[in-house]
Amino acid sequence: MKSLVRATVVILLVCALLMYTAHSIDTTSGKSGKDILTVYNWGEYIDPALLKKFEKETGIHVIYETFDSNEAMMTKIEQGGTNYDISVPSEYTIEQMKQRHLLKKIDHSKVPNLKNIDPDFLNLDFDKKNEYSIPYFWGTVGIVYNTKLLKGYDFNSWNDLWDPSLKGKVILVDSAREVMGVGLNSMGKSLNSTDSSELNAATNKLIKMAPNVKAVIGDEVTQMMINGDAEVALTWSGQAADMMYENKDLTYSIPKEGSNLWFDNMVIPKTSKNYEGALKFINFMCDPKNAAQNADYVGYSTPNKAALKLLDPEVVNDERYYPSKEIRNKLHVYRNLGKEKIGEYNELFLKFKMSLH
Repeated sequence: MKSLVRATVVILLVCALLMYTAHSIDTTSGKSGKDILTVYNWGEYIDPALLKKFEKETGIHVIYETFDSNEAMMTKIEQGGTNYDISVPSEYTIEQMKQRHLLKKIDHSKVPNLKNIDPDFLNLDFDKKNEYSIPYFWGTVGIVYNTKLLKGYDFNSWNDLWDPSLKGKVILVDSAREVMGVGLNSMGKSLNSTDSSELNAATNKLIKMAPNVKAVIGDEVTQMMINGDAEVALTWSGQAADMMYENKDLTYSIPKEGSNLWFDNMVIPKTSKNYEGALKFINFMCDPKNAAQNADYVGYSTPNKAALKLLDPEVVNDERYYPSKEIRNKLHVYRNLGKEKIGEYNELFLKFKMSLH
């Protein structure tokens, strides 16, 4: 009798489990494209609270994934497989994605908050009339350094990184365009040079910096600079802002020879299954309150003119974060140099990294 009772209980438990599983499957399969928005963004590049706010306001569930390079992002979108509705590539990558027909046009009538974007950041060469992209963040590439550990330095020139007194103290980002850019800028050459003799000369000059290089790394540099474990680093302005917020001995410089002015923009990949939801998300992020909250959380400069009034005036008036138009005019935006030339940049960057061993 006891065996019969146990068997009955087991059967009832199995039935309950099957019913629960079936219900879960029904719930998931009930979600359609218009209920879900898949966002593909750089790491630590949005305030998570804004995703929750968007879900609450629209009823659209957000799936959030991250990438660590423009190239990795574009390859994944080109291969398909995942229906990304929003991504945030940099300007030269947007040019490439347009050429490869990887983007959908943006219906501006569904993005009324576009009026809040500073006109200086619209209609740029990489996407005239902003047919495919809407500004998200912008910034510069420069040098962050510890004024307590490196007294007397101002890093007003890229060539300061070659100073023999900096042996084993310089950290570089693991990115070909940025590091090759240091070599090119230090010689007064364009960041978009396609001249192989100039690229080789820049590489040879970088190799001469090898004794000074402590490491070529990624996001780890942030904590190293904050902790005082490193003296000086090549970095992006927003990343420098994070460091300076945590360590008051740090400051940031844009060398006099010039540097990179970059723009990251929201786009709708061709893989999108929720075009209307993507437009709602873009409009949501262009709202002044949301843009200000995001800039305050992430630390990068917002192109949202209306949002600037909501941010700390000390930050907005600090040219390390928001360089003047006069300074910006001396900086260069990366151009799409084509697959073959980018391959050459990557090969020369690898040659430089091999010289470090």
